[in-house]
Amino acid sequence: MSDTPFGFGLPPEEPEDGDEGKKKDPTGGGQGSGGPANPFGFGPGAGGDNPFAAMFGSMNPNDLGAAFQQLGQMLSYEGGPVNWDMAKQIARQTVSQGTTDGSKDASVGPAERTSVDEALRLADLWLDGVTSMPSGSVTTVAWSRAEWVEASLPAWQQLVDPVAERVGLAMGDVLPEEMQAMAGPLIGMMRSMGGAMFGQQIGQAVGVLAGEVVGSTDIGLPLAPAGKAALLPLNVERFGKDLSVPQDEVRLYLALREAAHQRLFAHVPWLRSHLFGAVEAYARGIKVDTSKLEDVVGQFDPSQPEQLQDALQQGMFQPEDTPEQKASLARLETALALVEGWVDAVVHEAAKSRLTSADALRETMRRRRASGGPAEQTFATLIGLQLRPRRLRDASRLWASLTDARGVDGRDGLWEHPDMLPTAQDLDDPDGFVHHEQLDFSELDKMLGEAAEGGTRKPSAEDRGEDGAGDDGPRTDGKDDDGR
Repeated sequence: MSDTPFGFGLPPEEPEDGDEGKKKDPTGGGQGSGGPANPFGFGPGAGGDNPFAAMFGSMNPNDLGAAFQQLGQMLSYEGGPVNWDMAKQIARQTVSQGTTDGSKDASVGPAERTSVDEALRLADLWLDGVTSMPSGSVTTVAWSRAEWVEASLPAWQQLVDPVAERVGLAMGDVLPEEMQAMAGPLIGMMRSMGGAMFGQQIGQAVGVLAGEVVGSTDIGLPLAPAGKAALLPLNVERFGKDLSVPQDEVRLYLALREAAHQRLFAHVPWLRSHLFGAVEAYARGIKVDTSKLEDVVGQFDPSQPEQLQDALQQGMFQPEDTPEQKASLARLETALALVEGWVDAVVHEAAKSRLTSADALRETMRRRRASGGPAEQTFATLIGLQLRPRRLRDASRLWASLTDARGVDGRDGLWEHPDMLPTAQDLDDPDGFVHHEQLDFSELDKMLGEAAEGGTRKPSAEDRGEDGAGDDGPRTDGKDDDGR
């Protein structure tokens, strides 16, 4: 839980100097107010017979109006499964507080914008020689963390809403049918609070992630508007801080990755919907832990909505152990691995002869993508899914082998249709896939060549169906084989 009075970013009251025996209450509810800690300052056990005395006694009066305003927003929300206005507000607040190492967000200056623009344009030039896909960047931008939050929220909405919707539906399903009509107002209140709580948790995760990402495609999904190649100068600097690599090389390597992602998503028109569709298909197979939700509904106290927040933070989503759900997860993980593996392979090919630290930067990024950060763990808890390419190294090896066997055009041609891409089984045996593809394409080339030749060559006697065509027997017209 958040260490704030309402769990929404309001600072708890600090004890004044000299107040012995008063400790800072991590929940902000006021330990010395006559009952157990209560982040809302009222309800059972807070302040004895006068709950409002505890509320006013433990909260800074300057925060009281804002706290009630946010409570009103929670109860009055009537939108979708996630209160995205609240998510945006919390994300912006989280960004403004800075990262754990003390790094604070700041506006991007002209010099930083120029450096990012030059790096992304140079990266596109380098990629021209290692992929058949042309540039996918219409514009280049240098974002602050707050600007990344604003730009990426629509994509997060598309990812999270399907799962959050299941929670909203489950809240009505856990009660017996004869009680649902009577409990209608309660269920409606819980759904409103659920939307707000989801908004808070997503907002906090997005805000933390804004302090970690270096571009718009870090998680393997396009989070920015199409055609916008973006880097976050502050986070690029933070990424390379302890690597003993020149900052220019770090920026160029990360620009290569961003530009490569942009090419792939721009020139494989079905890829974005394929990835987001795979996430949605996986979400449809997630079931809500109804036993946990039943406990929340049965003990729900409108004055203590933090109960619902606790349930969300602990995670109440469990993937169904069915063949369909396993197949859905395999498709998603394979798709993410293929995207990241292709980017890894083409970026390494472009960088290895130009950047002295290319190998070190590649390994650093691989480990970063494999382990994920705290924000990614938060999303895993909330939506039951880790957006990480578990088989990145296998996919990268496969794409490199395809490049050696078929060249750049042959490798990139596999992106023309999803059915042509390698499967999870192909990642187990990349050499077998490459060899099989070579045979298939050799046969295809032969067929196309014969078809082309058939359209231009003069038809033979056999083609015309004349007698004796193709007969190796002796001639019967008294002439030799040369017609003499």
